[in-house]
Amino acid sequence: MAMAAARHILLKTKEEAEKIKQQLAKGEDFSKLAKKHSLCKSSAKQGGDLGEFPPGRMLKAFDNVVFKKPLLKVHGPVKTKFGFHLIETIYRR
Repeated sequence: MAMAAARHILLKTKEEAEKIKQQLAKGEDFSKLAKKHSLCKSSAKQGGDLGEFPPGRMLKAFDNVVFKKPLLKVHGPVKTKFGFHLIETIYRR
């Protein structure tokens, strides 16, 4: 079975997500920004780390990034019913 590990930062608005994405592009630490800004409190404590999961566990828009986009790049903002995500896939196997 395919598996992936990813981390994310969940934000309320697309504008907030774009602002954080710019900070990441300038070299700011993903983990620190997730802890400070992410609305997903359970993963924010882990620096945005969602651990390992199979396809279908997350929402379709989220899975499309994790299982199809290049690794180790920040993708998004990706809109879901929870808000706007910045997503980085750590690995797929």
